[in-house]
Amino acid sequence: MTALASQSPAAAPPQTRAAGSALPVAFSSLGRAFGSGGETHQVLRDITFDVHAGEVLAILGSSGCGKSTLLRAAAGLDAPTSGEVRINGTPVRGIDDRCAVAFQEPRLLPWQTLQANIAMGLPKGISAKNGKAKVAELLELVELAAFAKHRPRAVSGGMAQRASLARALARTPGVLLLDEPFGALDALTRLKMQDLLLAVHRATPTTVLLVTHDVDEALQLADRIIVLGREPGASGATITDTITVPGPRPRNRASAELARMRGELLARLGVDRH
Repeated sequence: MTALASQSPAAAPPQTRAAGSALPVAFSSLGRAFGSGGETHQVLRDITFDVHAGEVLAILGSSGCGKSTLLRAAAGLDAPTSGEVRINGTPVRGIDDRCAVAFQEPRLLPWQTLQANIAMGLPKGISAKNGKAKVAELLELVELAAFAKHRPRAVSGGMAQRASLARALARTPGVLLLDEPFGALDALTRLKMQDLLLAVHRATPTTVLLVTHDVDEALQLADRIIVLGREPGASGATITDTITVPGPRPRNRASAELARMRGELLARLGVDRH
């Protein structure tokens, strides 16, 4: 078998679906440091890569390497120290309505129904009729129509996370940012949520940036994988690998090729493949 396919950060990704509201994202020489005066800590350094419209791109790296910081910069939740993020050619300046974010915790309002929680993600100015229809469509999409009137405490963790995903999709974002969205779920529910995300991506075209610690999840969902790491003697994490995942989705989880890629990716992340 051939070695793990790797590209430079500037290399063009494979052809992906670019339909609907999906928007391209560009990171240019992005850096982020925390602290003030002489006490600063460089988290990210010289991050440069493009995400094509409709692409699913996974971000891998060890804990504390800045994956979530990178995602927050794309959402406009955190300003970079240097460089910039552009969505569809426009710089991100503050919270950006073109993006929607889903976190590891569902973050639903416990006193509201799932239906009402999803409706909170609707764009401003949408009519009551269109808003109701959009929420009903999303409830069907994430298989929660029968639980629309339930409150978060009355449903499972996986169902609550489905509602969180539906809320993020409510305004049809051009870019969907996922920060370890399935990390708190049990293994079986996590696999089901991965399949659901692929179904949602087919039905609702958008550009997806997925932060994950799970190599198998990245290989199952992504068109490309970016690996963040710290180079010897350098401060702050940067891109150490950009990897294309071959084959269309959904992929066979038992595939020998994916198993080989998993082993090589783990080795690149400093994990003993045995």
